[in-house]
Amino acid sequence: MDNFTYYSPTLFEFGRGAEEKVGMMTYLTGATKVMIVYGRNYAKKNGLISRISNSLNTLGIEHVELGGVQPNPTDELVYEGIKLARAKKIDGLLAVGGGSVIDTAKAIAAGVPYKGDFWDFFSGKAQVEEALPVGVILTIPGSGSEGSGNCVITKTDGAVKLSLRTDSILKPRFAIMNPEMTSSLSAKQTAIGVVDMMVHIMERYFSITTRVEVTDRLAEGLLMALMTEAPKALADPSDYQARANIEWAGTLAHNGLVGCGRREDWVSHFMEHEISALYPDVAHGAGLAVVLPAWMSFMAHHKPSKVAQLGRRIFGVDVRDDRSAAIETVASLRAYFTAVLRMPTTFKALGIENPDIDTLVAKLHENKGETIGGYYKLTAADTRQIYELMLDPSQINGNTESEASAN
Repeated sequence: MDNFTYYSPTLFEFGRGAEEKVGMMTYLTGATKVMIVYGRNYAKKNGLISRISNSLNTLGIEHVELGGVQPNPTDELVYEGIKLARAKKIDGLLAVGGGSVIDTAKAIAAGVPYKGDFWDFFSGKAQVEEALPVGVILTIPGSGSEGSGNCVITKTDGAVKLSLRTDSILKPRFAIMNPEMTSSLSAKQTAIGVVDMMVHIMERYFSITTRVEVTDRLAEGLLMALMTEAPKALADPSDYQARANIEWAGTLAHNGLVGCGRREDWVSHFMEHEISALYPDVAHGAGLAVVLPAWMSFMAHHKPSKVAQLGRRIFGVDVRDDRSAAIETVASLRAYFTAVLRMPTTFKALGIENPDIDTLVAKLHENKGETIGGYYKLTAADTRQIYELMLDPSQINGNTESEASAN
């Protein structure tokens, strides 16, 4: 296990009726005039924005609204939000929604006090040194942004999708989580969120750091919980306990706990970001359902040990040879995504008939470097092969996976 610093300043208010405390929790951040950031009109139509407004008014907290956040949020609304916040002298942000809304609010929070272009933080030209406080009312679990200091924004010019990671400054001051709010999510939305959670865990699980049994077991436990509870929520959207377990697992998947003391990977996210930047109609979690099995399939033939461990501990794979066990693990994961979650695992199933792999590979390495990955260093030739596996998952190194398993 490596040395680490872990700081999680977010106050979580979890359970039925938790949103009723939004006024007091906002007051405790010291904010006196906040911007309520939300997505489309659902939060308005179901009365949530009105209830939030009343709670803020009770404590004399002024507020303005910024709606219209889209999935795969872009820089355009961030610039609009920064301009509005400065004009109205906003001193706090309240994000009402899922990851796209929270990430937009975080980017605005960092951009308001900064004298330059907020994109400097994402391009690596500057570091976030101060930010307005951010609070969250979570309505769509999956991204884990309610408990992390990270956010992802797409720059419209050039379709560049990049992530910003901070240790603490952009971690929300509070997160209000009422699982009842998620019962209206469609089966597809629920499944997309579960995939995102699972991949957040696996980005940390696949590590070159040795002797990390505690966080390995935390990761495996979270994965098993998600895989157990997801079918229950899909079968009965009103199952509060299933929804509660999924929502809390999503937070623990991405608040840094599982990554303590270990090197992380994040290649699957990097590769998916290029897909949803080039094809913005692709939901992030759906894209990850295509990327992760392809990445794991590559690893089964190049660095199979941790993939095999995952299969033995999670899927009950009973094969002694690591390579064969890893191949069986990938097949089990792909089957879970397709049969249980009804998620795509190929470009075609994702709705992309003829993906521009040349552009995907070029942009990936332009944005992330000549070699990428913490678990296994991938060159452009490697990432090209992984993208090609998303066309035909059975082909790797010229052999089908069934043939490789027999060798």
